[in-house]
Amino acid sequence: MYFVGLDLAWGEKNQTGVAVVDADGRLLHLGVAHDDESIATAIAPYVDDECLVAIDAPLIVPNETGARPCEAALNRDFTTFEAAASPAYRGRPEFNPPHGEVLANRLDLDMDPHSRAKRRAIEVFPDSATVVLFRLAKTLKHKRGEFDIRKSELLQLMTFIEGLDDASPRLRVNRNPAWVELRKRVEAATRPAHLDRDDDPVDAVICAYVALYQFHRPEDVTIYGDFETGYIVTPSPSGEVAPQRRGSRSSLENRLIRAMELLEDVQRELVAIREALR
Repeated sequence: MYFVGLDLAWGEKNQTGVAVVDADGRLLHLGVAHDDESIATAIAPYVDDECLVAIDAPLIVPNETGARPCEAALNRDFTTFEAAASPAYRGRPEFNPPHGEVLANRLDLDMDPHSRAKRRAIEVFPDSATVVLFRLAKTLKHKRGEFDIRKSELLQLMTFIEGLDDASPRLRVNRNPAWVELRKRVEAATRPAHLDRDDDPVDAVICAYVALYQFHRPEDVTIYGDFETGYIVTPSPSGEVAPQRRGSRSSLENRLIRAMELLEDVQRELVAIREALR
């Protein structure tokens, strides 16, 4: 079975991040596509049979105005983490019809989150997923803002993803050549356009992992909303993921914590390398 992640552009002409992992968590494909035809071509080898395609874009949008119930419910749990979902409604041209729905129908994927069909699509939201998976006090700001902050946050996100090699389920990206090359590009980035090019595939990996996570740990996933009014699938918030109270830590303390986490990751990697060289 394959788990496909799409950081789907709301318009068909913009860039979409694409990632595919197998049931053992191995990253098999990583890249970008620029229209539905190239998306379909990229994932064709992985969606002919059993598959779960996790799409970061609204799939079901029946409401003409306002937020969907799923967005309101998710936002009650995640706004504190700055992980609120934007409202999707038919009054916005990009959601009439939603690009996600069009693509899922093109691929003939069942969009019911409770379906047991062999070939399915679900709507996911990387911001809420990263808050839970990485126990973040706030979402990482790698999409917008000052260049240096975006670059640092994107590299931090990539480090967190690499750390899922020790998680359950396991995600194995570290030895994938496309991932290694992507990290090198981000490290060498000098302009915002470089980050715009490279952050979509990273989010696509998160989407693919949420699909894998739901498959292996369905009891630890929350489905906000329903098939009729729209839904979002995300790892469930728990007591271990507690919002940071305003003023409880300084920005320097947060940077120190992240630096320590990075050092721990590096130390684990050094141990693994030494073991492999013996």
